[in-house]
Amino acid sequence: MYFKSNIKLLRKRLGRTQDDIAFSLQMKRSTLSGYENGIAQPNMETLVAFSKFFRISIDTLIKVNLPGLLESELSQLERGYDVFITGSKLRVLATTVDSENIENIELVNEKAKAGYASGFADPEYIRVLPAFQLPFLSRDRKYRTFQVSGDSMFPIPDKSFVTGEYVDDWYFIRSNYPYIILTLDDGVVFKIVENRIKTGDKLVLHSLNPLYEPYEVHVKEIREVWKFVHFISSEMPEPNLPKDRLVETVKILQKQVRAIQMKLDLGMTGDR
Repeated sequence: MYFKSNIKLLRKRLGRTQDDIAFSLQMKRSTLSGYENGIAQPNMETLVAFSKFFRISIDTLIKVNLPGLLESELSQLERGYDVFITGSKLRVLATTVDSENIENIELVNEKAKAGYASGFADPEYIRVLPAFQLPFLSRDRKYRTFQVSGDSMFPIPDKSFVTGEYVDDWYFIRSNYPYIILTLDDGVVFKIVENRIKTGDKLVLHSLNPLYEPYEVHVKEIREVWKFVHFISSEMPEPNLPKDRLVETVKILQKQVRAIQMKLDLGMTGDR
């Protein structure tokens, strides 16, 4: 349990003394000192009081090692966005609604993606994003559309608009299914996900394009997860090759590989 180190860190980040916090929580300074030193253990009423004072969930206060978090994560906590590392109840999602109080689908285009990595939790930033509705999607779920770039998810074309459904509990991420992931290092990425949160606190991200290697992302690096719903593109997808043409293409590639191998073998023989 990280309660003692967490409340000590939060107090110091506020620049407050033990006397200040004890007075605010209507307890003796010696009692607070006992909690910070691990001599005394808080009851549920005390946990609720600390949770309300610091505006942080009880789960985070006792289960998350706050001194081990990044500065950006601590800043979000202090702004009221509770980063609960297990992926459950992460934070209140910043969103917008239309004139009938129906949640919009905000659009994060190519230009907005860089800003989204830092502004995703800022209601003011989300408010200025373009927004629209799609009548065939459920009104009971939250959706957002992102413009993807590159060919890592080919045959989905470059610059396609991919819509995702917000996932608030990451334990329910389906392996081998496409998701839009917001990470600290890479920003918005669109990948096939392998869920290893229960066994290793991480996701493994795969591309449809075999030229790209899969890579791991720890849950501490993840900020949002959106389950793929559909994509929109102005490009026509490339047609599938007929079976006969596909077989012929494979044969041509095999011949080319054998020819290259023969040249390599001859080169090695000539060097001897």
